[in-house]
Amino acid sequence: MQKGKETKPHIGIYGRRNNGKSSLINLLAGQNVAIVSDFAGTTTDPVKKSFEITGFGPVILVDTAGIDDVGELGQKRVEKTLQSINHIDLALLVVTSNTWGDYEEMLVNEFIKTDTPYLVVHNKSDIEPASSIFKEKLSGKRHSGFIDISCKSQTQPNELISLIKKAIPESSYRTPTLLGDLISYGDIVLLITPIDVEAPAGRLILPQVQAIRDVLDNDAVAVVLKEREVDAFLRKTQVKPALAITDSQIFVKADASIPRDIPLTSFSILLARLKGDFENYLKGTPKISELKDGDRVLLLESCNHHVSCDDIGRVKIPRWISNFTGKQLEYDVVAGLDALPRDIKEYSLVIQCGGCMITRKQLINRLRPAVEAGIPVTNYGMAIAYVQGIYQRAIAPFTANKESKADYL
Repeated sequence: MQKGKETKPHIGIYGRRNNGKSSLINLLAGQNVAIVSDFAGTTTDPVKKSFEITGFGPVILVDTAGIDDVGELGQKRVEKTLQSINHIDLALLVVTSNTWGDYEEMLVNEFIKTDTPYLVVHNKSDIEPASSIFKEKLSGKRHSGFIDISCKSQTQPNELISLIKKAIPESSYRTPTLLGDLISYGDIVLLITPIDVEAPAGRLILPQVQAIRDVLDNDAVAVVLKEREVDAFLRKTQVKPALAITDSQIFVKADASIPRDIPLTSFSILLARLKGDFENYLKGTPKISELKDGDRVLLLESCNHHVSCDDIGRVKIPRWISNFTGKQLEYDVVAGLDALPRDIKEYSLVIQCGGCMITRKQLINRLRPAVEAGIPVTNYGMAIAYVQGIYQRAIAPFTANKESKADYL
């Protein structure tokens, strides 16, 4: 089995006000990290904290506002609580006093809708333990586990941690490799990394670092160079790489420099396959050719960064797509995991970045409304390759069998 890369799973804490959600976080983290109060509604917006859970590992705990919050502000907090479900890998539904009603059903419906496993934590058992009738009621709720607990008197949540280990999807903390099925022991992999105005000072961008590490993890050899050094390197060394990976912005240059018998793709497309909705990307990318005058395109950047004068998402991709289609198009760009400025059905195409700063679950749920609405989705690197005429070559390492690869080459 190929080695995986560790990421921090997100565990969300949900329930009614004053059910002890913050106390549960403190119990798991082994310290007073959340505000605990006897007054309902202490927690407002979802709050993320990174902790090491003893016996489990590093996680992001997400403390949310009560699902039963009231008033105009309370409703906004409830909306944010529900929105946070799109970003978590496991939910802990905290209940007390053998109470299960519409609020719990609302949360469970959202868990099921987003394919999020959840545990039911019956808290305050020192005051009122879970009854056999209550436990029987939960039998048909499709949960991944139940525990009766008192966060007030509990000191070692070993049983709860054991349930978390069993319930949390392995994909949330151990992801497949970028390159494990593409390269073999001793292969040479060419990593073309331009250093331009968008490159961070003194370091490489995260996808480039991930690719280098993955090459090493797979016992291969990484050769890192800038685009203007490629021709000289290949000529002087006579090395034939098993794979070449380029920054999407210089696809055309890389396509011209890398011989056709060497597979070529991009860092962004590698991430698209690893973390994105790759099958729907493959279906959606060619829809760029079907865009019409007046269509609106949504670009999703999953991180917040300094915007340069030639920004990839805000400037270059819109320019390339408009030039390719020859159509008058409208573009919206949304950074991070912010709410969309308009209904998803108003868009004709959604273009997602590589998503290096978020989890696969967050990315998939980010795209889910578009996919469910039948709106084509694609990825930065795949869209760039398509409009620059090298799409088939860029996806060939992942889609072509040996015979079709031979035909293509």
